[in-house]
Amino acid sequence: MSVLASQDSSLSRRLEADLAQVRRLFAQELESDLDCVNDLAGHAQRYHGKMLRPMLVLMTAMAVQPQGDTTEQKHLIAAAVVEMVHMATLVHDDVLDDAAMRRRGATINQLHGNEAAVMLGDYLISHAYHLCSSLGSPEISRMIAHATNTVCEGELLQLANRHNLELDEPTYFTIITRKTASLCGACCRVAAELSGCKQNVSDALYGYGETLGIAFQVIDDVLDLTGDPQTVGKTLGQDLVKGKLTLPLIHALATCGGAGGVELAGLLKSQGEAGLSEAKAGAGAGRVREILAGGRSLDYAREKAASLIGRAKSDLMDNLEDTPARAYLLGLAETVVERRL
Repeated sequence: MSVLASQDSSLSRRLEADLAQVRRLFAQELESDLDCVNDLAGHAQRYHGKMLRPMLVLMTAMAVQPQGDTTEQKHLIAAAVVEMVHMATLVHDDVLDDAAMRRRGATINQLHGNEAAVMLGDYLISHAYHLCSSLGSPEISRMIAHATNTVCEGELLQLANRHNLELDEPTYFTIITRKTASLCGACCRVAAELSGCKQNVSDALYGYGETLGIAFQVIDDVLDLTGDPQTVGKTLGQDLVKGKLTLPLIHALATCGGAGGVELAGLLKSQGEAGLSEAKAGAGAGRVREILAGGRSLDYAREKAASLIGRAKSDLMDNLEDTPARAYLLGLAETVVERRL
């Protein structure tokens, strides 16, 4: 049984109802009088997936207001906003990675080309801030804008380090903290601020979200190397092709000595080289996976993620009352290290 399956059923039903409202807000905000825009926006809604970030907003709001019978509109709006920002990054990421599959279907760039995908990502970002302005809070708008700026900085830092076989763990964690975890942290802080929490509680909740986001990305990077595309639901192996060193690879390069280390470095250098045939690239990627499977690097990354989740849970337990919503957030953190998709 999954961790979340055992959570309070009434809370789960309330969350599902709230997420349905978030999806409706999302769709309404993106409506256009142009059919071509509506077609693209409709296709993008297939990217919703797990809706982790809206869940963080909604469950944090419940956890800090445990007696609330209904979710306030401002929290629903904030949840839709962060989902738009996140979805924009996915659409743009698929262009950067030349990915063909997302959520078990063809990507926007695969179906409609890079130009349409880039513009759709921009459309999502602009509507995120249009919707956010309806909250009437410059402070909340600045929080989400700051997180979005930080995501872009993380992506640019990752681009600057493509094919850098000397990338170290601190720089890797800086990249994923910025590009993934900063928005997860912002989800929790925004919910806390909208609920009128004290600064120390808001800071602790940001810490929970950010740490959970770091662990989520570590596991995502493991799945990119080990997962099955049909199970995970998106194009895998792109980190190798694009020269993105992730934690298992960084650890393997640092610990795999002798001929094995030389071979691994050579394989990583060859991935993505101009003129490399698809067959040779596939064989090289397969050999990289064999080397990783024979060592401790994949386990090392999973252990790091588990340690981070322990820290995230401590942030909650030390600062929030024991309520069903807090228990749900604790369970949500545990699912990060269990995930296979």
